[in-house]
Amino acid sequence: MVISVVLLGEIAALSAALFWSLNSIVLTAATNILGAVRVNILRMFVASVFLLITILIFGVSLNLAGYQYYLLILSGIAGLVLGDTYLFMAYKEIGPRLGMLLMSLAPPISALLAFIFFKEILSLIQITGMAITLAGISFVIFDRDKSKNIKISFKGISYGVLAALGQAVGLIFAKEAFNSGPLNEFSASFIRLFSATIILYLLNRFRGKVHSPFNALRDKKVLNLIVWAAILGPYLGITLSMVSIVYTYVGIASTLMSTVPVMMLPIAKYHFREDLSWKAIAGTIISVVGIAVLFMPY
Repeated sequence: MVISVVLLGEIAALSAALFWSLNSIVLTAATNILGAVRVNILRMFVASVFLLITILIFGVSLNLAGYQYYLLILSGIAGLVLGDTYLFMAYKEIGPRLGMLLMSLAPPISALLAFIFFKEILSLIQITGMAITLAGISFVIFDRDKSKNIKISFKGISYGVLAALGQAVGLIFAKEAFNSGPLNEFSASFIRLFSATIILYLLNRFRGKVHSPFNALRDKKVLNLIVWAAILGPYLGITLSMVSIVYTYVGIASTLMSTVPVMMLPIAKYHFREDLSWKAIAGTIISVVGIAVLFMPY
């Protein structure tokens, strides 16, 4: 495979992380108004609409094999329903610092599963790059939450591990869908998102957590926030994540997409007016070194 084509996967993964980082500004504002559950359902629904419009405009085919639909629906359930749900539960149980740290297990789990199912064998340089990048991310995560009261519980740790597992399994199902036949990244994103949106809405409706989230879109300010949250996150971010797993190894894609905490540092500094410590800066430098290693020819 030509190196420039290989790098497309790495560039797409980093771009996805960048868009997810920028999305944090919009999500913060939207969540303060509507709450996390309604914002999540609305942004996924609006992104599904945008993806469907894109598919219709460009004539992208949705005529896939039944097996591919099955895999993409499972991918959406694993990554977007179970993965995100368990992550929020981990945040609540043990706090965002340990929750995010446990999510850094997703790349090695992804790499292991990709080796088992797809025989994706990473070189020593690639494994080293992943390790360096994840070490830098860990530095940044531990600096972000300066609270000294760390809550540790078996339940919370389990939620964090399940969240990482859900993210990893979601990528594996999606990769298998691409391996099973012709599949456009926009089609894959739409099927994953739309199926996950329906399931997430029904689950939260059953639990009494949400009733009529779509009424909130009548407010122009809320609608504007949701539209941007949909574009930056599910529409661009998830679609680019699909591109990344097509053109590079799943473990590498997952590692680069996990750099969101690092990419959020400039946003924390200039938008939220947070001071950056030497640990955060050191973690960023370490992550950049790891990313550079992952971009080396192999």
